[in-house]
Amino acid sequence: MQNIFERPWTVALLAIFNTLLWGSAFPFIKLSYEKLDIQSNEYGQQLLFAGERFLLAGILLLIISQTVLKRSVRFTREKVKAYAHLGLFLTFLQYLFFYIGLSISTGVQGSIIAGSTSFFQMALAHFRYEDDKLNRLKGFALTFGFSGIVIANWPATGSEVGFGLGEILLILAMVSGAFGNLIAKDYSKTYDVAPMTAWAMVIGSVGLLLIGYLLDPNGVSMPYTGQTIAFLFYLAMLSAIGFTLWNTLMKYNPVSRISLYIFLVPLFGVMLSGILLGETIPWNAVVGLGFVIVGIYLSTYFQGRRTKKQTDVI
Repeated sequence: MQNIFERPWTVALLAIFNTLLWGSAFPFIKLSYEKLDIQSNEYGQQLLFAGERFLLAGILLLIISQTVLKRSVRFTREKVKAYAHLGLFLTFLQYLFFYIGLSISTGVQGSIIAGSTSFFQMALAHFRYEDDKLNRLKGFALTFGFSGIVIANWPATGSEVGFGLGEILLILAMVSGAFGNLIAKDYSKTYDVAPMTAWAMVIGSVGLLLIGYLLDPNGVSMPYTGQTIAFLFYLAMLSAIGFTLWNTLMKYNPVSRISLYIFLVPLFGVMLSGILLGETIPWNAVVGLGFVIVGIYLSTYFQGRRTKKQTDVI
């Protein structure tokens, strides 16, 4: 009997909710930078802010794991090694490359590359798992999804397009994030998802804080106010909830089944930025969203039919 994290349409609703949460991080990070006066070239302060966000997220999730979920959060030598391995890729390297890369890349390529995690995740899963190979259907679904990202971020006439260090760092961030998701899937067979995710964020955040401090020792004294503390708390909570839910979905499903939903993250970011920040929502973003939805529908519909056939045979 399937549990709630395996039923096709329940998986769809949970994954959409999760990507909506992650998409909401974009406007709240923009608002936080504006209120804290963090400029696009102040990498140290950006990494310090990210480190504080994930450290708080990890601590909150540890408290929830212990008190609400009744899961042990104790360390063992084996757990330290596994959690550090996961934290290295899922938190530290992914966000180290992401924050610096996004700051020095063009907005167009940055947004497109940021939506490419699905490609890397499904490609890595193809070689890592015997029961999760790429096929024609997955190829069609990926094509629709990535086309939506490209359409949504198609450059206006005269926009600068190039490829340099920023774009390379963003690609490394997406590869690191994709690899981290697969590591989380593997470790979730042995360890409880919530404590594992919590410690991975805590361990990864220490690295971000250290690099941020080395780049900008004065950044530790950012002028927090009640409003910016509330923003930080929200970003921490969405990280705690989002990564735990995503890792749980990864635990119970093939990677290719839920990877396509990642395409929704930058599109939700555009939409929510328009609503919360008063920014204009471009028409091509709406068209791009339509392409992504078609790709997800193809994947979900045929996955549901395949599951039903298997159930009927049984």
